[in-house]
Amino acid sequence: MSDMSSVSNDDAVVHDGAAVRRYDDLSPATDYDYDGHSFTTLPALGELLCSFATVNDVHFGEPAAGIIEGLDDMTIFQSAVGEDPYPEVMNRGAIDEIAAMEPAAVLAKGDLTCAGTQEEYDTFLDFYEGAFGDAMFHVRGNHDAYKGQSHGDTGPFTVELPGVTLAVLDTTIPTKTTGQVTAEQIQWLGDTAASADGPVLVFGHHQNWNPDSENRSEDYFGINPDDSEALVGAIAAHKNIRGYFAGHTHRNRVRHCSLTPGIPYVEVGCVKDFPGSWAEYRVFDGGILQVHRRISSPEALAWSEQCRGMYAPYIDYPAYAMGELHDRCFVIAT
Repeated sequence: MSDMSSVSNDDAVVHDGAAVRRYDDLSPATDYDYDGHSFTTLPALGELLCSFATVNDVHFGEPAAGIIEGLDDMTIFQSAVGEDPYPEVMNRGAIDEIAAMEPAAVLAKGDLTCAGTQEEYDTFLDFYEGAFGDAMFHVRGNHDAYKGQSHGDTGPFTVELPGVTLAVLDTTIPTKTTGQVTAEQIQWLGDTAASADGPVLVFGHHQNWNPDSENRSEDYFGINPDDSEALVGAIAAHKNIRGYFAGHTHRNRVRHCSLTPGIPYVEVGCVKDFPGSWAEYRVFDGGILQVHRRISSPEALAWSEQCRGMYAPYIDYPAYAMGELHDRCFVIAT
């Protein structure tokens, strides 16, 4: 299966199984046709001010992938005896690739662990703080607080970078899978946006509920509807907030809502299995690019290709997790 996994303003990457084909030194906003894929590179947006990266759903300590509670007929995927645990393989690959871009910051936005144990959290810190030091930031997800733990209980906080402010929310509800944004955090976000000189990007673990949806469910898998409406309202009230970026769903997807035209509500795929995702952000003086990257070390690709068949026959996991190219690589207007 041939997938065009990445397109930026100057490169593109095609994955065909475990084979990787990279096309560098491309011109911005130009049509190309490689490997049967027709695409247009993202535009040039002026002077590059900085680049940063995010990861999510890294799941250190997870012993098996593909488990759905209540379904016993699922195919389960595990590392072979004698192999490194697959979360370590995938995260090692992500770290090596991110380090090569010399990021101004790296943000891990939740599900740092599988079961929220101290050992799993310490392993996460060893991998990521060991690689990036003071440039590493993280916030918890539901897996990190299932039993009320406080691992990664760091939000809300800001990361100030050249040309952009990152506003990071803690969306977890300890002991729950679902998410929230407290009134205090909504107020904090408004104050942060009001005092920022330039664009603000908002990050959290859980995806928001779309206020345009006709299905209002209080047990929505992401941020509950009331809090999602408050979050979208805060974004609508501050024109320098230019997007909300989450994980949690293990998919690449962008949604929009009528109250905030042009603002992307983004989900980025997980590190731990197919396709093995992390996100690069290029901050220019005329806009920001999100560029999806698929972890491409041979060991990582060997694992993530195994996981294409997860959850069959219930869902088409490759289509679900990969999303469309415009869900992965796009312009964030500032």
